[in-house]
Amino acid sequence: MTQPLLSVRNLSTRFRTERGTVRAVDSVSFDVAAGETLAIVGESGSGKSVTALSILRLIPDPPGKIETGEILFDGQDLLKLDDAGIRAIRGNRIAMIFQEPMSSLNPALTVGMQVGEPINLHRRSPWAAALDKAAELLGKVRISDGKSRLNSYPHQYSGGMRQRVMIAMALACQPQLIIADEPTTALDVTVQAQILALLKELTREANSAMILITHDLGVVARYADRVVVMYGGRIVETATARELYKSPRHPYTLGLMASVPRLDGDTERPLVPIDGQPPDLATLPPGCAFAPRCRQATDRCHSERPPLVESVPHHFSACFFHDRLAA
Repeated sequence: MTQPLLSVRNLSTRFRTERGTVRAVDSVSFDVAAGETLAIVGESGSGKSVTALSILRLIPDPPGKIETGEILFDGQDLLKLDDAGIRAIRGNRIAMIFQEPMSSLNPALTVGMQVGEPINLHRRSPWAAALDKAAELLGKVRISDGKSRLNSYPHQYSGGMRQRVMIAMALACQPQLIIADEPTTALDVTVQAQILALLKELTREANSAMILITHDLGVVARYADRVVVMYGGRIVETATARELYKSPRHPYTLGLMASVPRLDGDTERPLVPIDGQPPDLATLPPGCAFAPRCRQATDRCHSERPPLVESVPHHFSACFFHDRLAA
C-alpha cells in the first residue's frame, strides 16, 4: 500500500485545569491519503479541534501538552521538529482554515498583506510578486475584482467573503494538506454550500488532502471520502462515508443520524434526540464514555472500555455490540 500523507498514531493531548487533568484527545489514530477528504465528526467537546491543533502543534503550553503519540507527515514526525522546523511547515505544506475568520484575520492589516504573507515568507517572493499572486488567489476563490480589494480590511468584507479570504490564505503555498475546522459554522446555509463546494473543487485541482472538521452529517455525506467519529476525546467509529451511512456500527453514530432532519418525504419519522449531556472530560467513566447516554448499554459497557476493532474490512467500531447494531 502507498504510504499515507499523514499518519497520526496514539495521539493524546491533555490540559491542566483547576478541576484536574483533562485528556481532550485520548489515543487517537488515523491516516489521510494524498488527495483524500477525511471528515472528523462529533459534538462540541469531543476532541475534534484539539486533534487539528495538535497536528500543527498549536496547543498552548501551559496549560496544554501533547502527552504521547506520533504525527507522521510525509514520513517525518512533526512532534520531533524544533520550532523553526514546524514553522516552515505551517502555512506552507500544511494549512489551516479556522472556524471564525473575523477572529483569525488581523483587523489592522489589509487583506492583501495577509494573503500575500505566506507567499513572501515561504516562497521568498518579493512583496510585489506576492501581492500579484494574492490578487490571483482572491479571483480563484470567487472574489470579484481581487486586485482592487487587496487594500481592503477584513471588516470591509462580508462573512462569506472573509471565509473565502481564509481559503485563499490556506491555498497560497499550494499545501499538501488543508485542515478546515468548521469552516462554515457562522455562515448562511446558501453561503455554506458555496464555500464547501469551492473548497472541494480547489483541493481537487491542487490534489491536496483535506481534514474537514464538522458536526454536520449532511456536509459529511456530500464532501467526505472517509469519516472519523469522535466522542469524549476518543475515536468510536471510522469507515468510508458510504459504508458509515449504509451500516453504522456505534450507538453514538446512530444517534447522530437519527437526530438529523430528512427531506426524503419520510414525514412520519420523528427526530430522536440523544439523551443526556456530553461527558465531562475531567471525570470520564471507566468504561465506554457514551454508556451513560446509551439506551443499549449493559453493565459491561459501564465497567469496561470497548476497543476500536475492525468489524468488517476498513470499518472500525468501539462497541461490544457492533454486529447487532449493523443488523
